[in-house]
Amino acid sequence: MVVSGDIYHYSSPAAATQKMYTDAMLNIHQACPGMAIVVTAGNHDSSSKLEIDSNLWQHFGLNVVGNIERTAEEVNLDKHIIEINNEKKTIGYVIAVPHVYPQNFPLLDTETPRDQRQARFFQALLDEVKKRNTAQLPVVLMAHLSIEGSDRSGHDESIGGIEYVPLSAMGERIRLPGTRTHPLPSGHQRQSSPRTLLRHSLPVSFDETYPHSISIIELEKGAEPQISTREIENPIPLVTLPHDPTPFEDALKLLEEYPEEKPAYLRLNVLTNGYLPPDCNEKASNAAKGKACKYCYIKTTRERQADTDESKPISIQEMQEMSPLEIARLYYRETEGEEMDPELCQLMETVMQKVKSKNNS
Repeated sequence: MVVSGDIYHYSSPAAATQKMYTDAMLNIHQACPGMAIVVTAGNHDSSSKLEIDSNLWQHFGLNVVGNIERTAEEVNLDKHIIEINNEKKTIGYVIAVPHVYPQNFPLLDTETPRDQRQARFFQALLDEVKKRNTAQLPVVLMAHLSIEGSDRSGHDESIGGIEYVPLSAMGERIRLPGTRTHPLPSGHQRQSSPRTLLRHSLPVSFDETYPHSISIIELEKGAEPQISTREIENPIPLVTLPHDPTPFEDALKLLEEYPEEKPAYLRLNVLTNGYLPPDCNEKASNAAKGKACKYCYIKTTRERQADTDESKPISIQEMQEMSPLEIARLYYRETEGEEMDPELCQLMETVMQKVKSKNNS
């Protein structure tokens, strides 16, 4: 089993969250003690914290790779090459690469430009495995990254901050499923066919609207890989009421009408032209009392005002003739859907006067 990062949603998870992870890994090991498990760090994880108990985990068949070890002389490639054994017989290899931003991959030689270090690192690992893999056993490369051309439907682009990389950056001999060496990028998107769907098995955000799943890939020497996807039904789904933003009272009514016996985490999707009343969260919490669901929070969307002549595109010359306050008011109107209030205008005027005075002094 391979888990390509984002073990936790935050780099400093709560103790209860860490216990859930520990219990889950132990339960999996007890259910299938002969199965090798490989875990790498994602961009949401603390690589050093993830590796704290790595030596202990090895006694349970779990290999943890949180970071790339490097010294002034060399990079420890052996750390990322894991032999998969079955009854003391090697049946394949896993190349485990944790999340590293492309510009931060280590320098393996002085000739490689900085923007090619990622591809050079992956290729060095593949070359090292080739030396050992004289029996031509299956090789799986796992990495926490996003491949260019992936299907990103249902994914919140603001989450994670991961850059998209070309498949060619993962090494010369990397091929799509159907050949002997198979990349398993994971964590932040699904890949359209024929690439493998690998991402969070359960949602960690209300905005993750795609189907959550695990992928099962059967590899045998000399045979085409068999890939199947198993969707996972979340016993406590994350539900947004309603799908499209609506006034608070309408959203509250939907919460009140939500079935009492149906478990879920709920957020209200509210349309507002100003500020929400101070007791809105209290009303929503009261509406969920006695139900199997749990109210979480309110997502607000500001109602945009009707377009005016002032909201039309302006030229560079027109902008140069505008004052900083006029530009700020225009930006506020476009982003917030309403006029900037007088107090904020006065505050900006005061700040600009102070800046102007400081520049003139």
